[in-house]
Amino acid sequence: MRIDVITLFPELFAAHLRTSLLGRAVAAGVIEVEVHDLRAHGLGAHRSVDDTTYGGGAGMVMRPEPIFEAVEAVAESEAHVVLLSARGARLHQRALERLASRSRLILICGRYEGVDERVALHLADEELSIGDYVLAGGELPALVVIEGVSRLLRGVLGNADSLGLESHSGGLLEYPQYTRPAVYRGWAVPEVLLSGDHGAVERWRIEEAERITRLRRPDLLE
Repeated sequence: MRIDVITLFPELFAAHLRTSLLGRAVAAGVIEVEVHDLRAHGLGAHRSVDDTTYGGGAGMVMRPEPIFEAVEAVAESEAHVVLLSARGARLHQRALERLASRSRLILICGRYEGVDERVALHLADEELSIGDYVLAGGELPALVVIEGVSRLLRGVLGNADSLGLESHSGGLLEYPQYTRPAVYRGWAVPEVLLSGDHGAVERWRIEEAERITRLRRPDLLE
């Protein structure tokens, strides 16, 4: 898979793309990530990418021309274009699975007060948000998408079976996990996990996943 990122701050991506599972996936060629500086397509001597908003209002809005030109410079016919936006549809695991099935993604990182609406209407295939809050820009959301998608690609995780056991994979939050020691500061690992009864362990995990989901995210059960 190849992912192209359009951003005003390409330096924000360097360290993350060299680190941990994602760094190994990039080094192994499982995923290719190219980060492009939007100012290369800016207007005039100062490479301007924003302007005041029509109709008045606070803040500056990103102009359409640099964004269209930046995307068109790297786009291919199969590329799926995503605008990272606070008003976008909320990102969830099923959306990551859908994006991971693509061979090519282009992620547009917004900044300032917003992005000219013509980008959303005529360039992006969808708008995505990572939560019900506002950030300074789309760079962190883009990194979330890259990491979330990369984990789903074959060859990235050491044990692919773990994907099916994670929170949100089956509509529930993940059950509790324990490791050694069996007792720490008086807190003991649940006895069922030490029993060797795999059927009982599986039932306990399902019950705990349902309990935690009901407690923390009842909306998932609906």
